[in-house]
Amino acid sequence: MTSHDLADRYGAPAPWRRRAVIAATVVVAAAFLGWLAWTAWAHSTPAVDSDLVTYSIDGEHQATAKVDVRLKDESVHATCLLRAFAEDHAVVGELSFTPEYGADQPLVQTIRTERRATSVDLVGCTAPGEPRPR
Repeated sequence: MTSHDLADRYGAPAPWRRRAVIAATVVVAAAFLGWLAWTAWAHSTPAVDSDLVTYSIDGEHQATAKVDVRLKDESVHATCLLRAFAEDHAVVGELSFTPEYGADQPLVQTIRTERRATSVDLVGCTAPGEPRPR
């Protein structure tokens, strides 16, 4: 049985069908690549980014942290969170602060603690519309 016999028996596909499938595949692939590029760009350029430069334990009830915060522009109103931990890994102090655009870096923040801290962690900074601290 040849392909010519099969076409006679079952009918040949319409010639426009192959072009339509190829065109639809190209459109879907272009839309996916556009979405992928937009997602990569949006996640690689956050409105706020922060790093803990250093910290020091200044006594029984105080710790100081130096934080580098980079805001995209002056319209960004970010909130940053620092946590102080004790030797038993319990949280003994927290400080939430709002950095100002153009402030001298690193920012020096003092955390009041309920007992002696052994370490300080920068949870991160968030801006409106960004759920994950950076």
